[in-house]
Amino acid sequence: MIATTGFFDGVHMGHRVVLQRVAEVARAQEDESAAITFWPHPRVILHQDSGKVRLLNTLDEKKQRIQEAGINHIFVLPFTAGFSQLSPEDFMKEYLCRRFQVTTLIVGYDHHLGAHAGAGYEQLRAIGAGINIRVERVEEKRDSVQRLTVSATKIREALAQGNVDTANRLLGYSYQLQGVVVEGQRIGRQLGFPTANMQLYEPLKQLPANGVYHTRVRLNDAVYCGMTNIGVRPTVQPGDTARTIETHILNFSDDIYGQNLSVEFLSRLRDERRFASLDDLKTQLQHDREQLQIMNYE
Repeated sequence: MIATTGFFDGVHMGHRVVLQRVAEVARAQEDESAAITFWPHPRVILHQDSGKVRLLNTLDEKKQRIQEAGINHIFVLPFTAGFSQLSPEDFMKEYLCRRFQVTTLIVGYDHHLGAHAGAGYEQLRAIGAGINIRVERVEEKRDSVQRLTVSATKIREALAQGNVDTANRLLGYSYQLQGVVVEGQRIGRQLGFPTANMQLYEPLKQLPANGVYHTRVRLNDAVYCGMTNIGVRPTVQPGDTARTIETHILNFSDDIYGQNLSVEFLSRLRDERRFASLDDLKTQLQHDREQLQIMNYE
């Protein structure tokens, strides 16, 4: 078995280089490829700023992205307090060698494995040499535009700033949120802009910054153009701090309460702001929709 290990949050372009190398070596050696990952996030279990943990993928999204990279097997190990205490040697012997029969371990440039900050590449090579596991390192992946080192941290920072262009480039795909459509106050419908209010399946998913976004909406195997507002709706409910995710689907008016919805973020249109009246808000929404329609025809 040719394998790699890690949490792989986002399965971004840096992860993709490692995963593709795993698949490449497996094909060359006529062997099986595997990604060994963990769930939930270690910081949630270890209570290291657990309230600040934000994820780029749900578990299902992560597994799908890894599979799309050409990996044959995905093994998800439960991350527990006890598991976190495994030394690099014990993890490699028990899981890589005995359980999964790994012959080659491929890791990223800054990969560490095991308790207490873990073992780096040179230590992993030394451990591997004693149990017949070859360890190979893949060099870091940098963004071709801004020369950023690709990392989940950089992607979360970009999303928190509303910079979905950068986030999507580092991910290698459009960032998405998935959830169920729940009932709202129907104020958008009164303005002629009915919205689908989303309740996330994964509450820890990273939200883009408050604002209005051009989105791609997937519903019942169909794809639509959407206009998604993330924020606190200052015109409708001034003083409220609860963030909502509301999507106006262009040329669509069906009742979809209780249905699954996927929203992919393509670009940021503007900041969320408070308008003097609902009429002013409606005028702005009309302008936003016209801008989207122009973008879709370009």
